[in-house]
Amino acid sequence: MILKLLPIVAALSIALAASPAAATGKMTCDAPQKQWKSMEKLQADLVKQGWQVRKAKVDGGCYEVYGTDPQGNRVEAYFHPVSFKKLLVSRRGEVLFRAK
Repeated sequence: MILKLLPIVAALSIALAASPAAATGKMTCDAPQKQWKSMEKLQADLVKQGWQVRKAKVDGGCYEVYGTDPQGNRVEAYFHPVSFKKLLVSRRGEVLFRAK
């Protein structure tokens, strides 16, 4: 019985690994990865604007940044990986900014 289930379990494992399970769903960006600017460049630009960046990662195809904005708010923010356009800034579930 277990041997019969192995192919099914393997197929489900592959499908789950290929899906964007780590994405939170708060924001999605759709741009070819070869067009993305570096995350380090975004972090440097944000620091010049007065941000303090604690952590940055890719989420939903966008750059997600955790840090402190120039107004001193500890925030989670999403930026487009090609244009660095600010898409969403939130603090403890409260939306401080959302691009139109």
